[in-house]
Amino acid sequence: ALIVEFGNTISPVVNRKVHVFHHMVSYAKLPGVCECIPTYRSLLIAYDPTKISYEKLVSKVKRLEKKSKAGIPERKGRKALVPVVYGGDFGPDITRLAQRHNLNENDVIRIHSEREYLVYMIGFIAGFPYLGELADEIATPRLESPRVRVPEGSVGIAERQTAVYPREAPGGWHIIGRTPLKLFDPSWQPPALLQSGDT
Repeated sequence: ALIVEFGNTISPVVNRKVHVFHHMVSYAKLPGVCECIPTYRSLLIAYDPTKISYEKLVSKVKRLEKKSKAGIPERKGRKALVPVVYGGDFGPDITRLAQRHNLNENDVIRIHSEREYLVYMIGFIAGFPYLGELADEIATPRLESPRVRVPEGSVGIAERQTAVYPREAPGGWHIIGRTPLKLFDPSWQPPALLQSGDT
C-alpha cells in the first residue's frame, strides 16, 4: 500500500483535501489499484504489485497531484439525520459527563444535537463513523478503562469526536445515547450507511 499524507491535524480543510484526492484517484482508475481508504489526514492506496510496481504507482500518483482538478467531478457528501434517544439505559455516561462540565443533561443533549458533524473517516469496526468536531463544552477524554461491550447504535464521545457504534463492540467512548438507525449491512452497496465526506 501507498500512503499519501495531507497534514498532521484533524481539520475539515485537511480532510477535504483527502476526499478530493480520493475521488481523483478513484476517477483515474489507475491500473493495479485495488482500494482507496481515506482517513482524517491521509489516503491509503492499496495496490496489486503484480500489476503495477511501487515506483510506477508513485509516479502516477504524483502526476495526479499536479493535474488540475478541473473537469473531475467531486463526490458530493450526503446528509443523514440520525435520531438519538439520550440518557437513561441508552446513555449511561451522560450524567457523569454533564457533571464533569458543570452542565445538566439537557445542556449536553442540546449542545450535542444542535451541531452538524462531518464524517471524517470510517474505521475501527466496519461502518464506524468518526464524526467531528464536537463543541469544546462537552469534549471529554476517552474512558480510562474501555468497556468490553458497547451496544449497537450507541452514540459516544471521545475528545472532540462523536461516533455511532454500528454493531456491538468493545469501546472506550463515553456513551450518551443510542440510535435505532442501522449503519451497516454487508448486503448494502456500499455496506456502510455513512461515507467519509458525508454530514
